[in-house]
Amino acid sequence: MNVSQMLKAKPVNNILTIKPEDTIEKAAGMLSEHRIGALIVSRDGEMVDGILSERDIVREIGKNGVGCMSNCTRDLMTKTVIAAQLSDSVISLMAKMSKGRFRHMPVVNEGKLVGVISIGDVVKARIELIEQENAALTDMLHGKV
Repeated sequence: MNVSQMLKAKPVNNILTIKPEDTIEKAAGMLSEHRIGALIVSRDGEMVDGILSERDIVREIGKNGVGCMSNCTRDLMTKTVIAAQLSDSVISLMAKMSKGRFRHMPVVNEGKLVGVISIGDVVKARIELIEQENAALTDMLHGKV
């Protein structure tokens, strides 16, 4: 299974973005309202300028207090973003996310944002692959091939 197949399987495929000049307060509101863990920071909704996670916000509140809520998203976002490609496999996503220690990854095709994959999406896809492999092996053992 690859990223393209994973995006097709997602029940909701809208991509929520926030502008670099929007406040952290607005970002926190969007994260809460949509029950998500990260937002793609983008000036135009197509290019990835950065990513802002709930962890980024909590860490900043822990360091500097709630005054950071009036800061711009560009002040807290991760600027160097590792993006997934449509052809990336579940295993390669697991490796990238584990190595980078992040839970959300924008998906880019031809330089444009086309989706977002979360660690939950990756785990779900991996479980489905394991279940398919188990079913095939069971069929082989019972001579159903």
